[in-house]
Amino acid sequence: MESFDHIVIGGGSSGCVVAARLASEGGSRVLVLEAGHSNRHPLLDMPPGIFKMINGSKFMRYHKTTPQPHLDGRVHEIPQGNVLGGGSSVNAQVYMRGRPSDYDEWQEILHGNNDNVGWGWDDVLPHFRRMESNNRLNNDLHGTEGPMLVSDPGHIDQTSRWFVQAVQALGEPFNPDFNGASQRGVGFYQFMNRHGKRSSAAYAYITPQETNPNLTVRLNAEVMRVVVENGKATGVEYRDKSGQIHIAHADEEVIVTAGALVTPKVLMLSGIGPADHLREHGIDINADHPGVGQNLIDHPEVPITASANGPYGYYKQGVGWRMLRNGIQFKLFGSGPVTSAGVEAGAFVNPLDRDAPPTIQAFCVPIIYLDRDALDLVADGYGISVTTVVIKPRSRGEVTLRSNDPFAMPLVSPNLLKHPDDMKEMIAGQRFFIEAFSAAPLAEHIDRMAIPSPDDLSDEALRAHCKRFVKTNYHPAGTARMGADGDPMAVLDSRMRVRGIDNLRVCDMSAVPNINAGNTNAAAMMLGDRCADLIMDV
Repeated sequence: MESFDHIVIGGGSSGCVVAARLASEGGSRVLVLEAGHSNRHPLLDMPPGIFKMINGSKFMRYHKTTPQPHLDGRVHEIPQGNVLGGGSSVNAQVYMRGRPSDYDEWQEILHGNNDNVGWGWDDVLPHFRRMESNNRLNNDLHGTEGPMLVSDPGHIDQTSRWFVQAVQALGEPFNPDFNGASQRGVGFYQFMNRHGKRSSAAYAYITPQETNPNLTVRLNAEVMRVVVENGKATGVEYRDKSGQIHIAHADEEVIVTAGALVTPKVLMLSGIGPADHLREHGIDINADHPGVGQNLIDHPEVPITASANGPYGYYKQGVGWRMLRNGIQFKLFGSGPVTSAGVEAGAFVNPLDRDAPPTIQAFCVPIIYLDRDALDLVADGYGISVTTVVIKPRSRGEVTLRSNDPFAMPLVSPNLLKHPDDMKEMIAGQRFFIEAFSAAPLAEHIDRMAIPSPDDLSDEALRAHCKRFVKTNYHPAGTARMGADGDPMAVLDSRMRVRGIDNLRVCDMSAVPNINAGNTNAAAMMLGDRCADLIMDV
């Protein structure tokens, strides 16, 4: 049996960070078990490659939800990274932390833990700054020396500029830094890339450690369970690419970073979860944790699409002579559409109370962008899409076991927009950005709104539109959350340790008590960085 100091289950955004730091700074022998593939692929490296990947790729694992009664029985997909680097290797690379109040909320939820580990904004900000190498900002909020390359867009399409100007025309301020003093306003995102190449957690953290003998990374390694003996995690059972079963021993700790949909599955298969549910599937109980798989939170998004009245945006930029032209421009000058992630502009607004903290995040995509089950509903051609996202949703879902087969996908019920306040905020967000389509200068370049139908924009029609098109913003979280001592649904203490099981931690987005207001990849990496500090006690 092989033996390591630490075994990391999942080589995603959090896993890459914690594994690399433990192997380099901690001097530990670390094994990373990643079920997916290598991150080295030209389409993954290029910022706009996500649009080639999202609708069918071996680098994505597609979780189908259970039928959602509140969405009239709809089943929709939740794509997750199936690759080293996880979401950071396949996402749109938007660099977003959320806002300070998100983390102060965590601190309030975790107040009263005996270990006195802080999770407020002042506690997590040093981690964000340490990880970051920003190409424009260097101040109390941003760093320039970290391994994660954060940059302004390499290319901005004119459609994105029209969107920013139209939202300003509705009274929202221009915001030069959504991770700055205020989140509110409209502007251009920063991205985790540089010079036309993605800066994933795999590239930023694992690649520099490739020659470090302390770090072992195994791809296509499907974890079956954590081995628990006498209340202590001692190893991991997994299947390799050839189908052989192995057990690796952990002398110190097992760290689960498989993501908010798979982490609870791994815990439950290991006998850690709701006792009655585990008994249903014939699994021996090592720790009765009713919170495992509960509290699933995700950011719901709903599209608005319109056809353009001219050749604007990124339609067909990746095919034929346009692809050849863009490729030559990129190779010769390092510029052009290939350096863009395809979504350059966005906004944070509160349509119901303009001066209150934002409730809606928007992404402007200079193409007609829909989920793959809805592509046939809009005529092919030049266009623009704006997705509206509820950033502090109240709806909660769950992840449960389909069976005790370790290779079966879990059952996922996200309950997007189930809470009436989420639906109210989403409808308000849709109305606000529909109005932006009619504001100058964007209005001058729009032919007709396609989805939702402009013929009926009543609350009832928009509610039906939201139910028909709502989908994940790819940010599942909260399914093995930290909590205060005495909280029966808290799976973890504030040091990210699984309560009742020694030498076992969870340090991905499963661990968060509530979701941050915005994209979650930077937050996931912060969790990995903070977990490494907690393990090394620095």
